[in-house]
Amino acid sequence: MDRKNFISLLPSIPFAIKDMTVPSIAQLLNKPNQSKPMPALFVGHGSPMNAIENNVFSQYWKSLGQSLPTPTAIVCISAHWETRGTQITAMSAPQTIHDFGGFPQTLFDVQYPAPGSPSLAVETQEILKPEPVGLSHQWGLDHGCWSILHVMFPQANIPVLQLSLDINKTPAQHYELAKQLVSLRHKGVLIVGSGNIVHNLGMIAWDKMSLPDYGYDWAIQARNEMKSYISDFNHNALSKASNHSREWQLAIPTPEHYLPLLYTLGAKLPNESPRYFNDQCVMGSLAMTSFILGDS
Repeated sequence: MDRKNFISLLPSIPFAIKDMTVPSIAQLLNKPNQSKPMPALFVGHGSPMNAIENNVFSQYWKSLGQSLPTPTAIVCISAHWETRGTQITAMSAPQTIHDFGGFPQTLFDVQYPAPGSPSLAVETQEILKPEPVGLSHQWGLDHGCWSILHVMFPQANIPVLQLSLDINKTPAQHYELAKQLVSLRHKGVLIVGSGNIVHNLGMIAWDKMSLPDYGYDWAIQARNEMKSYISDFNHNALSKASNHSREWQLAIPTPEHYLPLLYTLGAKLPNESPRYFNDQCVMGSLAMTSFILGDS
């Protein structure tokens, strides 16, 4: 089953778990480094319905948004924007992209009118040199980005930019590029990687859809091994995901949902340890496992 067909079926899934209980950019760019950097996040975004459902995942996103210091801007690396070459959104008013089908109209009615920041896009372009980064005026905020931020920062008053995933890069190259984003954290910019570390739509356990925290043995094993590498700072192993076991191959049949993890890890500062949240599997072959780096 491909991603499009899977997404079209999600609205009918009766998840049991859902019932469980700004400074201007000009000032930002001229601002000296903060004594305390902004945290960095990796968020398992899962179904777009998490944007409008009151479930365990969205509940944590809401509380996280309330506990974080207010970012001066947000740079999101979403699984849903793949390009040839690296690009960053550079418009002043990015559109809300509903890049899915078959969901209730309520979800399509959601707009996330956060401002963009052409000046921060240019600043990020400079930071990432010598990598050539294109300035995009055609994309916007896809559901990997806005479905999370709609819950975390519902006022939509923080500038948001998306950085694309270059399909020509290896995981190790993505990780090396991400290291250059660290300086943004010292300027109050929140780095958000948005994907899922276990994401195999072709092996969904439809007969287990109502069970909370259900994962196949291989999914649980791959997730736990990834968490071990993350906690042990073994980023080299995580950058070589294709060299791992059959369990990892099942967990990452395609790379786009895994790669945002490497951007969060690349933006890590010394002596930061991950704090995990939403660490559950869904329908056997998806993991919502997320973590924060830095104090919240």
